[in-house]
Amino acid sequence: MPLGQALTFFGCLVVAVIFHEISHGLAALAFGDDTAKRAGRLTLNPVPHIDPFGSIVLPAMGALTGLPVIAWAKPVPVSPGRLRNPRRDMLVVSLAGPFTNFLLMGVAALAVRSMLGGGGFVGLDLGDRGSELLVDVLFAFAVVNLFLGVFNLLPIPPLDGSALLERVLPREWLPGWYRFRPYGILVLFLLIFSGLVDIGRVLTPCYDALVRFVVG
Repeated sequence: MPLGQALTFFGCLVVAVIFHEISHGLAALAFGDDTAKRAGRLTLNPVPHIDPFGSIVLPAMGALTGLPVIAWAKPVPVSPGRLRNPRRDMLVVSLAGPFTNFLLMGVAALAVRSMLGGGGFVGLDLGDRGSELLVDVLFAFAVVNLFLGVFNLLPIPPLDGSALLERVLPREWLPGWYRFRPYGILVLFLLIFSGLVDIGRVLTPCYDALVRFVVG
């Protein structure tokens, strides 16, 4: 991947991850838990959200070397006991992240579709080069949010999709699930980097559908 493209992708990824985490905190706040708010995590300032390894080193390595790009921010603190209905509300809190990514993807994709279709933006005149750069950045932002949303729906802890699986598990299975949950990240890395799971088989059709949408 060319350096300029990698830097654009990386910048979009950092922004997308921050919005992803903020949405978890806002959803928790809506259900009565203000832990994230008191921790100063409901802010667009990237500093409180950045995990040096997960937000910078790992995604940068992936973008520059062609390895699978994985990124995370510091998890937004949520206190399930402060939620009005912990098991139900935690499902919504977890899915708020991917939903936000899909929403951002939709907005960016619509903007790109408008520009490529000649509609442009009202009052916006950047010239050919400026418009081309804006299209590139917006499309990269749409792709990043698409991939981040889909990836986080995998039913493996600590990804948000695991909340769906946890919600449908019989209650008698939950103690074993809670014991497994701390090791989910190790299982995730093993599956992805060993090639046992080809995430591309899921992401590629999604990417192709996005391209078809923006080019009309």
